[in-house]
Amino acid sequence: QVQLVESGGGLVQPGGSLRLSCVASGFSIRNHYMNWYRQRPGEGRTSVGGITSGGDSTTYADSVKGRFAISRDNTKNAVYLQMNSLKPEDTAEYYCATYKDGSILRGRGTQVTVSS
Repeated sequence: QVQLVESGGGLVQPGGSLRLSCVASGFSIRNHYMNWYRQRPGEGRTSVGGITSGGDSTTYADSVKGRFAISRDNTKNAVYLQMNSLKPEDTAEYYCATYKDGSILRGRGTQVTVSS
């Protein structure tokens, strides 16, 4: 089954860190640009950033630049989102996604809650 599965979310205090994982199955991410998105309560989905297929280049939304880092391990068919210095406004459902076979493939998401 072709799918992306996110994990690693949870409750964390402001200033804390979390590392999210996204593991693909049913296909290889080796040649795919991979994206992370988030959806905050009551808002639409927005881009967090992305990483090239070889992992040599990343892009980030201004709101997370300098705090978040995207990496990947193609041998594990996985992409990661390291989140540091978390703020309450980072509370959201986080998704990984890629473009495959003419459409967007997206996981079901993992919830991140930043609260004291």
